[in-house]
Amino acid sequence: MITYKDILKDTDPKVREKSRNVKLPLSDEDRNTLLEMLQYIKDSVDEEKSEKYGLRPAVGLAAPQIGVMKKMFAMAILVEEEDGSLSFDEYAFVNPKIVSYSVQRAYLKDGEGCLSVEEEHRGFVPRAARITVKGYDVLQDKEVEIRLRGYKAIVAQHEMDHFNGVLFYDHINKKNPFEEIPNAMVIE
Repeated sequence: MITYKDILKDTDPKVREKSRNVKLPLSDEDRNTLLEMLQYIKDSVDEEKSEKYGLRPAVGLAAPQIGVMKKMFAMAILVEEEDGSLSFDEYAFVNPKIVSYSVQRAYLKDGEGCLSVEEEHRGFVPRAARITVKGYDVLQDKEVEIRLRGYKAIVAQHEMDHFNGVLFYDHINKKNPFEEIPNAMVIE
């Protein structure tokens, strides 16, 4: 089980290293690592499990954040169904690549956070509002190409940045962190 203490912090030089592609077909070890990453995310938003295991809430986790320098990330976003029940919109990607992106920018109104970053870094993080990602999805057990928009697109770009040792605060305008981004999609 992955816990918060397993997450590398931005003070660890390994967080800034580049990741390598994962060999396919996927090994059992890589598959299990990715599924454990996904489980961390799901457990982190469960109040009981989060408290019991000391988990910090998350919507995404990239393999480099746990010291595995491979291009894998998991993402699980809580969705309220029409009947009021909750479910996860979840992904477990291997070797994902952005094959197209919108010119329109997007950012989170309250800025981004990261399990690897304990200090607060305030400011807008401009990203593409829409992206198309191609990669191997462990949950579907096949190569997929999906379009992501808004919040999901931001989360995916944030996680894929980890493959290149890039952290969200690297994108913040140092001179004017809250400078308006023209025609951007602002996500509450």
